[in-house]
Amino acid sequence: MTGKTIFQVKVGDTAELAKTISEADVYLYAGITGDFNPAHVNEEYARNTFFKTRIAHGMLTAGLISAVLANRLPGPGTIYLKQELSFLAPVMIGDTITARVEVVEILEEKNRIRFKTTCSNQNGKVVLDGEALISPPKF
Repeated sequence: MTGKTIFQVKVGDTAELAKTISEADVYLYAGITGDFNPAHVNEEYARNTFFKTRIAHGMLTAGLISAVLANRLPGPGTIYLKQELSFLAPVMIGDTITARVEVVEILEEKNRIRFKTTCSNQNGKVVLDGEALISPPKF
């Protein structure tokens, strides 16, 4: 049925992606976005901050959620409509972050799916929490 959405997901479905955040990731993100906040790119400056070292951009971490939605669940063709985020803890260079999405509601009549979104570090600490709304791919 061309042009129709086929919901191939159900409430409770999950997907994840893990990535170790490198120094190169932080510098590339800064270059792409223009966000050269010294908390991210200047170790001398960062030593005098609350965190005592450089931290990754919060939106770099949030971008991993986009990767899960676009590549895993629901997958290619997904259109990101909305994302709410709470940044709960810093992400340090060298941290391995696992982005996770979980289907919490299917709004078939509106062609939307709502997801719980989280990112956790290698110690299981949630560093980012939120909710996404997407339009699933059409077949």
